[in-house]
Amino acid sequence: MTAAIEKTLKPIAPLPKPVSFEQFINWYPDNSEYRYELRRGVIIQMPKPRGKHSELAGWLHDELAIEIRRSSVPYLIPREGIIKVSDDTGYEPDVIVLDRAALVDEPLWQQASTVEKGASVKLAVEVVSSNWQDDYEVKLAAYEALGIAEYWIVDYAGLGGVRHLGRPKQPTLTICTLVEGEYEVARLRGDEPAVSPLFPGLSLTAERVLNLGDGVQ
Repeated sequence: MTAAIEKTLKPIAPLPKPVSFEQFINWYPDNSEYRYELRRGVIIQMPKPRGKHSELAGWLHDELAIEIRRSSVPYLIPREGIIKVSDDTGYEPDVIVLDRAALVDEPLWQQASTVEKGASVKLAVEVVSSNWQDDYEVKLAAYEALGIAEYWIVDYAGLGGVRHLGRPKQPTLTICTLVEGEYEVARLRGDEPAVSPLFPGLSLTAERVLNLGDGVQ
């Protein structure tokens, strides 16, 4: 783990290690101002979204909620939602779109706003911070293995590695679509359309997403 990640992802030790997922969700504080994730049995306090990161997550939440209502699809966007990817790991995306009907088969949903079946998650969105390796590599692999149909990586500051963004690095919207069990990855910039199989009627470009609706129409 790099020094930059260590500065932003702070392990806390309120429980004996390693922590099980059940211990984690029972521990998770109600109405916390921080989000927490479980990484291989260690509880991690996530950096509090600030500035454009926070604005982008809120803007995307609203845009997707509008499209859900417009298209009358049976989806919902919870205020928070944890994805359990293994017995010792769980992530909380910046935005998560769930299949409302599938939640009846999620045993942890009512208790802990947690889903563990990939079919329950229609879309997960991560807005990139300094811990970009998590979004581009760790979480991508986990969401792919779980079978989550669509995953967006919103890198508004071009923080990701060169192997993901190329040279010169620049702001990029990455849309990962599950096809036969593997993600097909599209890197989008400028006026390229944000094509979403989940929301075929969504009218957005990469630049509009990366700039909170102020980009190319």
